[in-house]
Amino acid sequence: MGAGELRALVTGASSGIGAAYARALRVRGERLILVARRADRLEQLSRELGGTEWAAVLPCDLSAPGIGERLRAEVRSRGFEVDLLVNNAGLGHTAPFERQAPDVIHAMIDVNVRAVVDLTRAFLPDMVARGRGRIVNVASNAAFQPVPFLAVYAASKAFVLSFTEAVGEEVRGTGVRIQVLCPGITATEFLEVSETHRGLLVTRLPMMAADEVVAASLARLSRGPVRVIAGAANRLLVFAQRFVPSSLTRRVAASLYRPRGGDAT
Repeated sequence: MGAGELRALVTGASSGIGAAYARALRVRGERLILVARRADRLEQLSRELGGTEWAAVLPCDLSAPGIGERLRAEVRSRGFEVDLLVNNAGLGHTAPFERQAPDVIHAMIDVNVRAVVDLTRAFLPDMVARGRGRIVNVASNAAFQPVPFLAVYAASKAFVLSFTEAVGEEVRGTGVRIQVLCPGITATEFLEVSETHRGLLVTRLPMMAADEVVAASLARLSRGPVRVIAGAANRLLVFAQRFVPSSLTRRVAASLYRPRGGDAT
């Protein structure tokens, strides 16, 4: 195992919750590795955070095969070790499943599921060997129930929730902290990219800001449960779902995410 400089690696750092993580961690004095596809966005954020001495830029496509070991090799070649891994990058698409293009579906699974597993597997062994380290896998409140018209995304986040809680139990007592963060609907450009902005009822619900979501995560990272649900209203909603028939929660979710008007694909 190398003895490189310890840094926090944040995926999906070019915008939204990922950029909020980068800013919050930098305020805490962490040195960063920023990962996303959009190099220009990463370079702009790096400059804002003090330059590559504090925030190194590593553009890459997380849907690529073998991305975990490739990223680990690149990080080590730069003289870094990952002390905090934030698997934040995610893709979503709101539409009836039968109308979604196969490449869109595969990309969601590759980024939301396979990349999370690959990066966790790539960096976790070194953390366990050092007796310290932190991993945050960003899931969603959609992980707690099926969501019609957001079916693949919600299912992928259910995987992240189950996977993270299982691995978190495995590493209990090793000095490694693992958290799965479950935010509700958040005011980021994810809504535009996933086409969740076109008249969907869910967008009329109160939204948390990205920095509020990140603050909830980091406040509980050193000591706290593996599962963190950001926001009191979101925690209440998840709790209440236990007492409501699943058929009803599915219908409610369908009404919130059903595309209305225009092209529903």
